[in-house]
Amino acid sequence: MSKNTKKNARRKQDNAIQRFFRETVGELRKVSWPTRRETQNLSIIVVIVLLGMSVFMGLLDYLLTKLVALIV
Repeated sequence: MSKNTKKNARRKQDNAIQRFFRETVGELRKVSWPTRRETQNLSIIVVIVLLGMSVFMGLLDYLLTKLVALIV
């Protein structure tokens, strides 16, 4: 490989990396970010659903354990 070919290959690689980051920043600017209040509300909903499902799964596990104990 000649020196010019190596330089051109390196330059194309640098341009591709720069273009990637430039396009990434451009796409991030297009994103509709939620407000702090929306984020808090959605986080609270997630925690409530998580706790509810945990209680449900715990009760289901307890009941199935007792059922299996009765059978065996």
